[in-house]
Amino acid sequence: MSTEHHDVHHPRKHNGAQQFERLIQIAMVVAVAILAVGLIYGLVNTGGGDTPSWMR
Repeated sequence: MSTEHHDVHHPRKHNGAQQFERLIQIAMVVAVAILAVGLIYGLVNTGGGDTPSWMR
């Protein structure tokens, strides 16, 4: 067995695929937040009879 240490090429910390996955995760979080705000806005601003008085 050889005791030589060969150079091990570690993958870069942020390669293109990892950056793309992170971008997708951030986009999903932003989309969920926008949908939540839109849902709350819609519930608060609808004057329909189905909306409970405590939500108006």
